[in-house]
Amino acid sequence: MKKILQTATAVTLSLGVLAACGEGNNDNTTENAGSNQGNGNNASENNEEQGPLVVGASNVPHAEILEFAQPLLEQEGVELEIVSFNDYVLPNEALAEGELDANYFQHVPYLESQIEEHGYDFVNAGGIHIEPIGIYSQDYSSLDELPEGAEIIMSSSVADHGRILMMLEDEGLITLAEGAGVEATINDIEDNPNNFEFSDNVEAALLPTAYENNEGDAVLINSNYALDAGLNPLEDAIATEDADADNPYVNVIAVNSGDEDDERVTALIDVLRSEEVRDYILDTYDNSVVPVSE
Repeated sequence: MKKILQTATAVTLSLGVLAACGEGNNDNTTENAGSNQGNGNNASENNEEQGPLVVGASNVPHAEILEFAQPLLEQEGVELEIVSFNDYVLPNEALAEGELDANYFQHVPYLESQIEEHGYDFVNAGGIHIEPIGIYSQDYSSLDELPEGAEIIMSSSVADHGRILMMLEDEGLITLAEGAGVEATINDIEDNPNNFEFSDNVEAALLPTAYENNEGDAVLINSNYALDAGLNPLEDAIATEDADADNPYVNVIAVNSGDEDDERVTALIDVLRSEEVRDYILDTYDNSVVPVSE
C-alpha cells in the first residue's frame, strides 16, 4: 500500500524538492499517510484527533502554494503534510489507495476522465486556480510566423486535447467540427489551412524538454511544468490561453467520496481561497497562475 508514496518521495528527492513536512521525514510521512487508509468521513472528529492532513501535489505551483498556506492552516488547528509528485498518474493512485487524504494537481476535465477510466470514487472538493497553457517556440515569435506544415507538439493527456485545440481555434489557426468543445480530438479538425502536423504522444512532464531540444515548431506546455522548468509563461510563450471565469480547467482539491466534508479538508479549501493565499498566487506567479473564488 505504501509503494506509491515511496515512489513519489524518491521522485521528490531526485529533484531536490522535499515534502514540506521537513527534510529527512519521508519515512514518517509515509507512515502517517498510510495510517489514513480505510478512514471514512470523520468530519465529526476534532482536527487534532484526526491527525495531519496529507496532500499530494505537483511541485510547482501546487506544493509551493500549499507550503505558503501551511502556517495559515495550522492556525485553524490542522497540521498539513505535503507530498510532491512530478507526474499525473501517481497522485490519483495514492489517493485511491488511501495513502493521501487529498491531492492538488489536476483540473476538472482530467479528474473526470480519470474517474471514468479507472473507476475512482473521487469528488471535487473545491477549485483553487487556473493554469493557462502557453505556446512556446524556439524559432518563431508569434503564431502568425508559424510556417506551412509546422509541427505542433502537445500533451499526450487526452483530457487536454480539446482545451488545446479550442485555444488554437480561438487564435484562428484551425477550425473544429461544430460542437466538438472540450472533448475535441485531432480528428475533429475540419479546417487546417496551414497543414499543421500535430504530435500528441509526449507526456506533459516532458513538454519543456521537447521545447528546450527544439523538437517542433511550437510546443504547448501546461503552466505548472513550464514554471517548474524555469519558463515564464507571460514572457517566454508566444501565446497563452485565456484564464477567464468561463475557463473549465480549474485545478481542484480532489478527495475520496465522503471526505469532502472532513473538517480538515473544508479548512484547507477556505485557506486556499483566502485573501492571503490569493495575493500570494498573484504576486508570485504574475498571472501565470490565476486564483478562482469557487
